[in-house]
Amino acid sequence: MELDFRKNPGILGNMVDVMADGIFTVDAKGRIVAWSTGAARITGYSSQDVLGQSCHILEGQNCKGFRVLTDFLDNPTPYPWGICNQECKVLAKDGREIYLYGNVSIVRDEQGQVAGAIGTFTDLTAFILNNQKIAVLEEQTKSRDAFQQLIGKSPPMQEVFRRLRLAAQSDVTVLLTGESGTGKELAARAIHALSVRKDRPFFAINCSAIPETLLESELFGHVKGAFTGAIRDKIGVFQAADGGTLFLDEIGDTSPLLQLKLLRVLQEGEIKRVGDERGVKINVRLITATNQDLKGLMAEGTVREDFYYRIHVFAIHLPPLRERREDIPLLVHHFMKENNKIFHRDIHEIAQDALRRLQEYSWPGNVRELKNAIDHAFVTVEGPCVTLFDLPPEVQHPSPTLRTPSPSHSSLDHSEEARIREAMRQTNGNKTEAAKILGYSRVTLWKKLKQLDLHSFPPS
Repeated sequence: MELDFRKNPGILGNMVDVMADGIFTVDAKGRIVAWSTGAARITGYSSQDVLGQSCHILEGQNCKGFRVLTDFLDNPTPYPWGICNQECKVLAKDGREIYLYGNVSIVRDEQGQVAGAIGTFTDLTAFILNNQKIAVLEEQTKSRDAFQQLIGKSPPMQEVFRRLRLAAQSDVTVLLTGESGTGKELAARAIHALSVRKDRPFFAINCSAIPETLLESELFGHVKGAFTGAIRDKIGVFQAADGGTLFLDEIGDTSPLLQLKLLRVLQEGEIKRVGDERGVKINVRLITATNQDLKGLMAEGTVREDFYYRIHVFAIHLPPLRERREDIPLLVHHFMKENNKIFHRDIHEIAQDALRRLQEYSWPGNVRELKNAIDHAFVTVEGPCVTLFDLPPEVQHPSPTLRTPSPSHSSLDHSEEARIREAMRQTNGNKTEAAKILGYSRVTLWKKLKQLDLHSFPPS
């Protein structure tokens, strides 16, 4: 059966209302006489709000077209074919600024006189705001010395900022590499904060800080009775982070079995709680990090090859502090500014010899160790200026074994063994203090001591 629009005029109205764009008509005096469902959805104004009202309801800041609609009705001659292109920013009913683009066309009566106009408009708000956001991010990363909570004006850090911005604009799995203390968690938080997931949860888990027997439950959750001590159901961080971002640090310390389970999560978007046969769908953006050579671990068989290539989709390397020494003054003044707020002090200067020593030191613990050094200085400083004598002893008088750390990421090279021995000697075997000097977590240091078979300190 054919549709006869003359016999069923309501069909045209239904067609207009299902269109995504806004459609409206005004009379010769610029009063709105028709207002489509699309126009109501975009602006928030219902037809009852606008019918009979002046078209000035479509006025707004920086309006280039709808504001002069009445002028167009009075004098349509300057516009080709009697059509006026419109572009403006107006206020929706709820106060939001919305960006509209559309056209208005004159309607004439049988005598050729202007009877009114019909207009359409498209909502470009999401498109324009997204482009504005990208422009802001590009400006933020161009010759700037900060990106979110990361500090640096050096070329290596500017490249890091560029890749972080790219990562934030997509939803791919990211692998952050770099030595301990280089700011991998800050980088992960920056990606999350600038992504479409920014209003959803962010969770960070250090895989080496949780015993392997508990890590699976921490990640996936468990059901009551799954193991001794499981007295109630518990959701894991994957479920808790649903819709958001999960950051797994020191991913190289996970077992091949756990890697296989993580691989299934990445491939299927589903987790199984420990002791539960039912799967739970999740939507989580995964960011991983490591200070180890994953390719080397893959060759040794401790990292699965399929898992490595699944998390190595988009890699970002954070350079060690010794490779961006020009950033040290920036970081020092940033930490001093932070500590002035924390300690309620007013210290803004640092002696030249102290700053020179900070720039000469090798920083095996990277930015984390530098921050610890400034914290130490704020405890000991007495005047308005940080001096060389306010710095930690290992920075004032660095040991030769700590001056030139090996560029290798291997956890068993001779240079790292020497640095671990020296740090343990300086702290008289205090693993917590030694870990701070080296920029390791205490668990990481314990694992390295076990690998190196260094059980007693001072070593015999």
